[in-house]
Amino acid sequence: MSTSDRSARAAATHSVGSNQLGMRQFNERIVLQAIRLHGALPKADIARFTRLSMQTASLIVDHLIEDGLLAKDPRTRVRGRIGQPSVPISLRADGAFFIGVKVGRRSLDVLSMDFAGAIRARETLSYAYPDPDVLFPALEARLGRAVESLGEGARNLAGIGVAAPLWLGGWRDFFDTPPDVLAAWNDIDIRARIEALTERPVEFAKDTTAACAAELVMGQGRGLRNFLYVFIGTFIGGGLVIDGRLHAGPGGNAGAIGSLPMPGSAGQLLNVASVYVLEKAFASVGAPAEAAHDARALSPDLRGLSDDWMRETCPAIAGSIASASALLDLEAVVIDGEIDRALLRDVIGRTDEALGVFDWQGMTRPCLIEGLIGPDARAMGGAILPLYAHFAPKHELFLKPLDA
Repeated sequence: MSTSDRSARAAATHSVGSNQLGMRQFNERIVLQAIRLHGALPKADIARFTRLSMQTASLIVDHLIEDGLLAKDPRTRVRGRIGQPSVPISLRADGAFFIGVKVGRRSLDVLSMDFAGAIRARETLSYAYPDPDVLFPALEARLGRAVESLGEGARNLAGIGVAAPLWLGGWRDFFDTPPDVLAAWNDIDIRARIEALTERPVEFAKDTTAACAAELVMGQGRGLRNFLYVFIGTFIGGGLVIDGRLHAGPGGNAGAIGSLPMPGSAGQLLNVASVYVLEKAFASVGAPAEAAHDARALSPDLRGLSDDWMRETCPAIAGSIASASALLDLEAVVIDGEIDRALLRDVIGRTDEALGVFDWQGMTRPCLIEGLIGPDARAMGGAILPLYAHFAPKHELFLKPLDA
């Protein structure tokens, strides 16, 4: 390939230079991010945290106040050494709203969230299996009520985010369902179907990637740069953050820890470490499957079965973490789930103990951290997706194509 050919190809595929409007948007987003991370801040601290000049930070804050995304909070004035007390700037809760949808294998969740991250309303529909003929009419009604619940704030609805398994129709043998019900999902574009139900823009992500986004923006991820996220749900799954940014991967499936193969077995991690395995163990003794998700899992009658599950689950998770660490050089692993918090902490403790049997020469052993969001992580993550898309800092914003 000639030099001219290489240059032409580079021009078609690369972005260079600085776009002034994009740079302003980027700076606005890092100001919003600084306040989201640290809480209400006076302008001087905003400039310090963002490394912007005081003049630039002040101008950006004033613009964002005019746009209705920030507000002065005179109730929390900060008194300095010299001059008048400074007025902290906070996120304006009603500056934007988001709706999160979680389409799961056992339940549908729809919630609305304000710009400050508070949940304003939520609805849940539980089912034995996701029947699209039942689910989409129920979802349409709930979306309508979610928008109505915002009142005049609906005009500030920035978007809808949807979290769902990438292969909702997969692993049919694990569930007692009518023939072909789950198979119908193989021909359904969930994002397109939901866009057809509403005129609002829709963001989509794998359910555990969305949960990872919630942890990144609202949870432990605010203090971490590189981490693997593990969510123990009906099926175990995960997400990935690299250099402080959500990394979905080209197919949207990065962090799919549940699909890692088990050594010496034809199975995957999800065949061992998923909550459905514990549900089946409980069902075998006549206990309700729901007990696997709440404090009953640690009751005297069921504790033995939970211990048996953890004896297999925790070493399996530890092996997967060790493999991921060798490839990704992880700072931490954040573990969360839709199980009782005491059981989750037991899982984390036993997994950390199981990590001790591995040879960590040439690798950095990551610390294990309990997630902060809990069972709401996927639905909240759905709401986080449009927030992340429209308001999170992205370096691509100030790049311009060569042909622009």
